[in-house]
Amino acid sequence: MLRLTHRQHVPRHEHAHHQVAYPSHGVLEVSTDAGTWIVPPHRAVWLPAGVAHAHRAHGPTQLRTVDFEVGGPGAGFGGPVVVAVSPLLREVIVALTGRDDPGARRRENLRRVALDEIRAVRQLPLHLPTPADDRLAAIADALAADPADPRTLAAFGRAVGASERTLSRLFREQMTMTFPQWRAQVRLHRALILLAAGASVTSVAARCGYSGPSAFVQAFRQAFGTTPGRFANGGDGAGAT
Repeated sequence: MLRLTHRQHVPRHEHAHHQVAYPSHGVLEVSTDAGTWIVPPHRAVWLPAGVAHAHRAHGPTQLRTVDFEVGGPGAGFGGPVVVAVSPLLREVIVALTGRDDPGARRRENLRRVALDEIRAVRQLPLHLPTPADDRLAAIADALAADPADPRTLAAFGRAVGASERTLSRLFREQMTMTFPQWRAQVRLHRALILLAAGASVTSVAARCGYSGPSAFVQAFRQAFGTTPGRFANGGDGAGAT
């Protein structure tokens, strides 16, 4: 288990093996050439072998990782994926990353159970792709600086020199989602980071562009299955160690 302080950065690296990274406490930001994944507690990210990535912690973070050999049974994912962590998967990861060595035979049995659980749990839409088009990149930079920016896609188009129709098509092609879906992801990503840093629900709602705390709570619950208040206080698995 690796203990990371708030905003601590793990430089870009890659592994010869597949890996599951699980923040049993705190929020982990995982960056690759393909984009960024935000991994809150009770979630994990599957990182295939050879994918260069970097980590950043938001809030004090306990990072647990489990390695899987290439060539053996895999999880079936072609790239990084954030998955829900079931109670069983959480306990298996904790057993594999605890202080006590389970022994070679039990370790392999636990890895097989972990893979079975990873295949069974649902993938979560916590990926922000990196745009290739300069105009989309300018919009992404603007919303990264201020997720509450209320401009429509047409207004952004006037700023970057492209029609709303062109930008809408580019979002579907390059980001695999619509502009409203992508903006919602940006806001949820920032909300997780702000909550991990100790910001209040009311403050996060305002800073991320929600119409009010109730709208933020509803969007957060729909995405993560818990309220931002419970998340911030370590509820719903957030405090698992």
